[in-house]
Amino acid sequence: MAAVANLTLDQGANFSSDVTVKDANAAAFNLTGYTARAKMAKGYSSTRTRTEFTCTIGDATSGKVSLTLTAAQTAALDDGRYVYDLEIVQTGTGNVTRVIEGIINVRPNVTT
Repeated sequence: MAAVANLTLDQGANFSSDVTVKDANAAAFNLTGYTARAKMAKGYSSTRTRTEFTCTIGDATSGKVSLTLTAAQTAALDDGRYVYDLEIVQTGTGNVTRVIEGIINVRPNVTT
């Protein structure tokens, strides 16, 4: 079962969030041999375009994944509530594990 973490981002600004993937014993999960992917959408069954995060595994042995969006990507979002999830994919087998999910609140900006 995936962990739940709710996030807030500012419309029109760069966004970055670091996630530490942990195993069942709460130790850092070694991400060597894995890739990561994450998306956000207005709702789970939304037919609108989903926004894809850039996912970077920094230090694989410490389980660190960075999720980022550019200012242009966040500017294109409507303010309000979204859902997101982060999955890791094992290279070779293609085994997919959802590691985190939650709600993202996009706060509107005034300055454009």
